[in-house]
Amino acid sequence: DSDWTVKNEKPVFGMKEHASIDVKSGLVLSTCMSRASEHDYTYFEYAVATGIHGKDVPPKVYADKGYCGQSNREFLHLNEIGDGIMRKDQVNATLTDYEIQRNKMISKVRYMIEQYFGITGKYQGAGKARFTTLLKEWWDHLLGAMAFNIKRVTLTLRKRQIEAPV
Repeated sequence: DSDWTVKNEKPVFGMKEHASIDVKSGLVLSTCMSRASEHDYTYFEYAVATGIHGKDVPPKVYADKGYCGQSNREFLHLNEIGDGIMRKDQVNATLTDYEIQRNKMISKVRYMIEQYFGITGKYQGAGKARFTTLLKEWWDHLLGAMAFNIKRVTLTLRKRQIEAPV
């Protein structure tokens, strides 16, 4: 199920993970896999919808430049969700100073999201595919997300116990 794409002018073979992560707690809400050649923005609506647990929609959704697209912005607007998608240069227009500052403000919130990818890539080998099919690789990443959540909750509870007055 893997295939080729070009990243930073280098050919890359593999798959991509799309995850929905709570920016307050850093917990993974949902995850899915796609072929490397498929554009990120096509998985945005799925990632947002599967990340909603309960009746309330998130007040704002943050995403990197790969999810930049008019259809994704319209999806957020129609569902009355704040737009936290980073902007990127277009073929016919470069970013304005306002958009550059906006991207910097979004990146200050998105570090919680990027922690998941960094930690699982470093300690769980999530940067390399272990299986050849999307389904098997998705199960592997799903179990990795569960382990990540357990570790994050454990560390948060431990931190609260240390900070709690006796």
